[in-house]
Amino acid sequence: MTPTNVQRRFAPDRIAILGGGPGGYEAAMVAADAGAEVTIIEEKGLGGSAVLTDVVPSKTLIATADAMRRVNVSPSFGVRFGEHTNGTEDAAVEDADEAEAWADFSKVNERLLKLAHSQSRDIRTTLESYGVRVIIGRGRLVPPHTIEVTSGEHSGEEIVADAVIVATGAHPRELGSAKPDGERIFNWTQAYNLIEVPEHMIVVGSGVTGAEFASAYRRLGAEVTLVSSRDQVLPGEDSDAATVLENSFERVGVHVASRTRAESVERTENGVDVRLTNGEVLHGSHCLMAVGGIPNTAGIGLEEAGVEISDSGHIQVDTVSRTTANNIYAAGDCTGVMPLASVAAMQGRVAVAHMQGESVKPLKLHQVASNVFTSPEIATVGVTQEQVDSGKYQADVIKLDLATNARAKMMNIREGFVKIFSRKGSGTVIGAVVVAPRASELIFPLALAVTHKLHVDDVATTFTVYPSLTGSISEAARRLHLHVTDPED
Repeated sequence: MTPTNVQRRFAPDRIAILGGGPGGYEAAMVAADAGAEVTIIEEKGLGGSAVLTDVVPSKTLIATADAMRRVNVSPSFGVRFGEHTNGTEDAAVEDADEAEAWADFSKVNERLLKLAHSQSRDIRTTLESYGVRVIIGRGRLVPPHTIEVTSGEHSGEEIVADAVIVATGAHPRELGSAKPDGERIFNWTQAYNLIEVPEHMIVVGSGVTGAEFASAYRRLGAEVTLVSSRDQVLPGEDSDAATVLENSFERVGVHVASRTRAESVERTENGVDVRLTNGEVLHGSHCLMAVGGIPNTAGIGLEEAGVEISDSGHIQVDTVSRTTANNIYAAGDCTGVMPLASVAAMQGRVAVAHMQGESVKPLKLHQVASNVFTSPEIATVGVTQEQVDSGKYQADVIKLDLATNARAKMMNIREGFVKIFSRKGSGTVIGAVVVAPRASELIFPLALAVTHKLHVDDVATTFTVYPSLTGSISEAARRLHLHVTDPED
């Protein structure tokens, strides 16, 4: 997308931001720190859905599930529960691989919602310490650069600015035949209403959100069925990683109904019936709909302000977050660039830097590190296996299983791998996949390598701690060195 006008770059004195999610609040802090007068209008609370109903609460739920996983497998480490028996345990206890913890779901959800609201308050306090004015309410664009507050205590007030950033996020997509009611049928903002672990949760949608919730609910003790329209779960992720996750699902008892879709979801006396397009009817206690999101762009004056919207409702932006309207920028899920909080935050920061005339590095999506918070986690950055297989990139590839890693053995990690892609001929690291517990942390050195175009030898010759999971990263890089120096290999 190319902006319709040559846009004048200047340092605006007044910046108005519509939406308080990561794209909005990060932009507000950067702009205020640079001396601009900043006003942010947010309808539900600072942090937006990322903090209040999506990323923070869902990942807190997942962290609880992971804590239960670690407790349950602790007998395999020699950990015992109950009265110490001085070595007189019976054989059944001695040979046990797993214990059985249980989740007090009312406490689990109470904690995660409390944490989410605490994080929201912290963000507001930080913004106000920067001098940002925060207005809780709904806003609407009035050309050229005014935001009218249309609800809340300040309803009717107009915020006049030199530049505007739209960061309104997205909301869950709903099917007409599967309306969430917040009691038996949920979207991903309502899942925290439960006060007990569901007996049988049917998760519709096998993308990132669906896979994460399926993994978490199973670890928390629920029976889980995941409805997938594709041959494999996580259709947009590395196929080797998806296979590891599917094997993990099978091992822990997640049933996957593949190559079918949910046609309808209906409440029954004691649960739900999910009718599939293949004719099968699944009976469960609850259903979670995880079928994507819709951008919050309707009815906020975008078209009137000259902002181009795609057929999907997303705001069209370029690599420095400009829209097609002069001095109106956009960031986050409302742009459809990449539905990640980290990307939204970067879009917001880039927008402020550009409007203030600073040197700007355009957003480069191949440098974005992303993570799927399943068990195990799946982290990726850069070039993908699919792009290599299709011939788009010429690369040497090494996939090293964690089974040989000493620390993995100590931690009783039985599945996972490190995969690195290096450009054929040059040896530059151009992509990576990590499947492991805390893969979200392990991907960072590989993201550095991709971003700064490091050679595999730069990774291979960097010291790692022994024993550590990062040792497999340097080992994979060492094996790639052989590919780089020996074209016949």
